[in-house]
Amino acid sequence: MTKSDSRLIPGWLFVLLLLWAGAGQAQQAEDIGSYLVHYSAINTSQLTPEVATAIGVQRSASRALLNLAVLRKVEQGMDQPVRARIRVEAVNIAGQRREVELREVTEQDAIYYLGSFRIHNEERITFRVSVRPEDSQGPAREFSFQQQFFVY
Repeated sequence: MTKSDSRLIPGWLFVLLLLWAGAGQAQQAEDIGSYLVHYSAINTSQLTPEVATAIGVQRSASRALLNLAVLRKVEQGMDQPVRARIRVEAVNIAGQRREVELREVTEQDAIYYLGSFRIHNEERITFRVSVRPEDSQGPAREFSFQQQFFVY
């Protein structure tokens, strides 16, 4: 379940976070029919102090940030951001499960969801994501992805 955040964060910040997480790897997105879910997970120590302050996240080698955005596909023009009900469960290799609490961040032309959580060195986490766009009539769609984190 998500919490709304009334602070306005510049749309460029979302793009910066996605690009940052994509450094060294392809853009991460999941196609769920009429929508795309872009996602990234990074160690918060990679954020500059200014970015961490702007999004209200603690910089730490032992914390990570999950960033998701849901976009409605548009044939002509840019895909449109939409609100969604998103649930994320993180499972480590030992089978320990924890829910990642997300908060919604909005700006004029951007809607995205951020969640911060504790990590350990070389920890591989499988994220199980359930997404139901606000304007969707269908059931929630699910997908998963893995990320390994390094504490430095």
